[in-house]
Amino acid sequence: MSRLIPAAVLASCLGVPIPGPAQELHGFVDARYGLRTQSDPNSGQETLNELRLQLKGTWSHDLFTATARSDFLYDGIARRHDHINLETGAGPVDLRELNLLFTPAEFMDIKIGRQILTWGTGDLLFVNDLFPKDWQSFFSGRDEEYLKAPSDALLISLFSPFANLDIAYSPHFDADRFIDGERLSYWDGKRLTGARLRTDKPDEWLEDDEIALRVSRNLQGWESALYGYRGRWKTPRGFDPVTGRNTFPKLLVYGVSLRGPLAGGIANLEVGYYDSREDRSGVDPFVPNGQVRLLAGYEHEIITNLTGSMQYYLEHRLDHDEYRAAFPGAPGTEADENRHTLTMRLTRMLMNQNLTLGLFVYWSPSDRDGYLLPSAAYKLSDDWLLEARGNLFFGSHNHTFFGQLEDNSNLTFTARYSF
Repeated sequence: MSRLIPAAVLASCLGVPIPGPAQELHGFVDARYGLRTQSDPNSGQETLNELRLQLKGTWSHDLFTATARSDFLYDGIARRHDHINLETGAGPVDLRELNLLFTPAEFMDIKIGRQILTWGTGDLLFVNDLFPKDWQSFFSGRDEEYLKAPSDALLISLFSPFANLDIAYSPHFDADRFIDGERLSYWDGKRLTGARLRTDKPDEWLEDDEIALRVSRNLQGWESALYGYRGRWKTPRGFDPVTGRNTFPKLLVYGVSLRGPLAGGIANLEVGYYDSREDRSGVDPFVPNGQVRLLAGYEHEIITNLTGSMQYYLEHRLDHDEYRAAFPGAPGTEADENRHTLTMRLTRMLMNQNLTLGLFVYWSPSDRDGYLLPSAAYKLSDDWLLEARGNLFFGSHNHTFFGQLEDNSNLTFTARYSF
């Protein structure tokens, strides 16, 4: 059945009429090529070699708004070119959106279907946003919009003078599109490898479901929110020693965020408590420990057309002594109790804002590793865009988050025509 949905989307985008007074169709063609800055014994030299067509159609009716957005892709790196997997985005079709939005009452909006969901206050850092991410696309050099993977969900938004409530329900588990060895090598607990990661992903509808809640309110110009989530770790951080497969243990998350004006800029603060339900004592070496995560950031326009921002991010591992005692890996490769990360973003616009220069930096003083994302984008016209960007990883150890990706450092070149 999943093979029929993209065909329906394509038919709609190419002109099959849908009743309604307002219809829109737009999209882009994107040619993108990426190659490593050095050789990787576990992977090929290319990280991207693709031609992408995206079509997005929106149809407005008195009763609802329908949205369909799909990518049609030639991927010269993928190991299989004909197999469509809507969960992982693999194959020649990646269905990004297919949903209906309607308002049954003045105080309620309902959106049902495939959609991109995002909560929280972070800039490329996530605390209370437990919706799926596509790390493989992001680290390979695709556009930043592809860091957010789609969710199959029911989103109910309730509005009141006191506060707003958002309820996002996914009838099955939407995992991240994580690094699995197809395009990028990774640390498997013992060594760097490009072997395909073997996982045991829960896929029972209604049984392996997820629910996320957000209560938000404006407090004297500050956006405040409370969060809750029941589901699973979004990446395969557990392990089953019987099957030899990586797993997605059960997870509860509770959080809070604030965002508002401060000293001429915008400040944000976010905290989340990660309750690892399958090992609350921290003694099981095959289940991740619970965590407390904290994020604080500030953004300010330094001068005209130059914007800067900084963030501090902390992952505090609970029951760290128990974790160290049960750690099954090689000595010296266990994670620290506290993982600190600092980020900086600079964005400069020149030549009547046709040229955009950007730099985003991750640096972890605890892991002694980091990640640089320099970019330069030039608008030839309203339709044409040329871009070059880098994904440059460095680290002192192979087992840290960014250090494991050092051999995947790459440069990407893009030409995009929008219509």
